[in-house]
Amino acid sequence: MKLIQLFTFLVMSFSGIVYAASGHDLKPVYGGAVAEVKDITFEFVATADSLLLYLSDHGKPVDISRSTAKATILQGAEKQEVELKTAGLRFEATGSFKIANAKVVVTVSQPGKAPVNVRFTLK
Repeated sequence: MKLIQLFTFLVMSFSGIVYAASGHDLKPVYGGAVAEVKDITFEFVATADSLLLYLSDHGKPVDISRSTAKATILQGAEKQEVELKTAGLRFEATGSFKIANAKVVVTVSQPGKAPVNVRFTLK
């Protein structure tokens, strides 16, 4: 009887580890596309006249005051590069953007760290 209890305990213990290691269910906070790279969650919100990028680390905003970001929007054969400026706790850009069914690559550079490329597919 004790062997069965030990086996059940071990199975339950390892199943918790597997569950914790599985992918996170990333949900948008601001209604955008979400991706995670190097434990940082990136949310990209795009409209025809504005681009917003939010960074968070386990739900807490990341300090971007000394960071830079650039978005490259790819729609068919067209390519548009946009500098994103810091605006409080987010990066933003305004203008005219073709975002329908576009793919976006965002490059974020933070002091003392290698640049990070994040890819989004917009609908």
